[in-house]
Amino acid sequence: MAADGSTSGRCETEEERADRKWADLIQEVRVAQTGVQILFGFLLTVVFTPRFAQLENTDRVIYIVTVVLGASATGALIGPVSFHRLVSGLHIKPQTVRWASRLTFIGLLLLLLTMTAALLLVLRVATHDSFVPYLVCAVLAWYFLCWFAVPCWARVRFARHRHK
Repeated sequence: MAADGSTSGRCETEEERADRKWADLIQEVRVAQTGVQILFGFLLTVVFTPRFAQLENTDRVIYIVTVVLGASATGALIGPVSFHRLVSGLHIKPQTVRWASRLTFIGLLLLLLTMTAALLLVLRVATHDSFVPYLVCAVLAWYFLCWFAVPCWARVRFARHRHK
């Protein structure tokens, strides 16, 4: 049993656990932030290309939705850093980690939607074929499997084994 009464297998206080979880979370956010910022930066340049003026109305709507999703994902994934900075020194690290984790999860969902919408736009403009929605759905299913289904499955499976 840990010093705090939990059975996590680690001898750490609540503050030490919060520090460890914060370090893990920030590493995860760095990876996601890099991806969303590169994608968002690219999306911002599209409107200034000559080809943009030739887009169909539907493609312009998809573009606008994609940019808004990208901006929202960027906000959610940068949010934990701002949150931590604004509450630093208030001795609420465990609560900060919980809120930052929620913002990160929301940011990942928004990133998933941004990437899916961007893929839809690119494939619609590149091909104009009827298979595009099916291909985008397949990639969305892949994202969902990699980002959520497998980790949730592992969480349930290994949590069961840990308690036996």
